[in-house]
Amino acid sequence: MEKFISVIIPTYNRAQRLKKAIDSVFAQSHPNFEMIIVDDGSDDNTVDLIKNYNSDIVYIRQENRGPAAARNRGIEKARYNLLAFLDSDDWFAENKLETQIKSLQQNPLYHISHTNEIWYRNGKILNQKRKHKKNGGDIFKQSLELCAVGMSTVMMYRDIFERYGLFDENLPCCEDYDLWLRISAEQEFLLVDEPLTLKDGGREDQLSTIYRTGMDKFRIQAIMKILASGRLTAEQIGIARRELERKCRIYGTGCIKHGNVEMGKYYLNLPETVFKQQIA
Repeated sequence: MEKFISVIIPTYNRAQRLKKAIDSVFAQSHPNFEMIIVDDGSDDNTVDLIKNYNSDIVYIRQENRGPAAARNRGIEKARYNLLAFLDSDDWFAENKLETQIKSLQQNPLYHISHTNEIWYRNGKILNQKRKHKKNGGDIFKQSLELCAVGMSTVMMYRDIFERYGLFDENLPCCEDYDLWLRISAEQEFLLVDEPLTLKDGGREDQLSTIYRTGMDKFRIQAIMKILASGRLTAEQIGIARRELERKCRIYGTGCIKHGNVEMGKYYLNLPETVFKQQIA
């Protein structure tokens, strides 16, 4: 079982928050890691921040291509078979890596795991809604409904990417939602039921805020992809179709409400069009 791990941190103009993420990795009780920071074209003082640390950080800079491309670059450069991810505005509890690695060692049938997390907003702990409760095992249905796995909670083996592909770089957001669908259609997730990841939400620079009125558009794309993949069982196809109809109804109705009638009608009619194509 792997004891060495690559921790991948994508970042873009987050120098003020990145330090907390980096320090939380260096403070880990599990010492056997490499830290890979992929700078996705930052124009703030990110590079100066990195220079203040020693050479233990693998620093990669690329032109701005989005979080999916940044994570993919980190995966390609990682030396180890076991991978963990940390968004640059989140941070780890000091025993995160140690606890999660031990859990995978004790449950060798699992190739991907996630943990619980604590959410902060304006410095205060934010109570999560019931629908955000983390689950283990077969999480395909929950993953259709929402992004059921926190990106910074994940630890997985490289063979998951070899089997299901990397993050979809055509998606400006919801690229994690898309990946969890592909994986959870066939793999069970190991839940480490401890809050080992911490995140500070509700800021204007977060993708969930930037795309808050259009995130379902990208989730709809992801559901259409998984339906067309040929990987789903008959039961999963039924679940995915119902969720596609629900999301298209919500998004289409919202478009019409905000004056984009043509777009709204497109999404309201989309499930029927998709289902006819699949039958044909």
